[in-house]
Amino acid sequence: MKILGLFGAVCFLICTITLSGYSQERFQIGLNFTLGYPQGEFNKNLDSSGLGGSGYFTYRLPKTPVSIGASVGILVYGSDTREDFLESSIPEVTVDVTTRNYILNCHFLLRVQPLDGQFRPYLDGLVGFNYLWTETGIYDQSGGVFDEIASSVNLSDFAFSYGVGGGFMVSLYQREKHAFAISIDSGIRYLLGGKAEYLKEGDIVSQDGEVIYYVSNSKTDLFTAHIGVVFSF
Repeated sequence: MKILGLFGAVCFLICTITLSGYSQERFQIGLNFTLGYPQGEFNKNLDSSGLGGSGYFTYRLPKTPVSIGASVGILVYGSDTREDFLESSIPEVTVDVTTRNYILNCHFLLRVQPLDGQFRPYLDGLVGFNYLWTETGIYDQSGGVFDEIASSVNLSDFAFSYGVGGGFMVSLYQREKHAFAISIDSGIRYLLGGKAEYLKEGDIVSQDGEVIYYVSNSKTDLFTAHIGVVFSF
């Protein structure tokens, strides 16, 4: 609750400072490279970080420093690959069997940000969900990840998620007449996630022709850091 209170106070301060000027830019589209670090119980179970990407779209409310929108990100937090026969009756043909663990973050986004300037910090409030799933696929060894033969989802689950974030944008290019700008975006988020069931690397074991799943269950708190590019117009 202290974090949410601080978030509200800083948002009010930014609103007070920036209401004197109005940028013509209404929309932002951001594309980011993202790292994810599990927290608390989640970290104890996984003991690994996630790697992936994220993006968002926002619309600034007229004559205010407040924007609303949506944010989506996907992280891979573990994978393993083994070589196996395509069929036991065809030992001459081998394939790669790869299992990957994913986290999909989908959130509604409320952003407070100064309207103008070369350097523009921002604060975010987020509410949405985490979707966790593990997928195993068979891949042609000559084609790699882009030549999938077949795949199955081994386990999936949803968890409610909310949190706060912040960062800053540094302008690289701006055309004031046409209200278009390109900026570098760097930021962090702390997302509190509800409980979910999931698999981690090595949790699928094949024994005597049967598959055993060692399922974990915990809260899905996540700290993320991102860097990327933003298009404003």
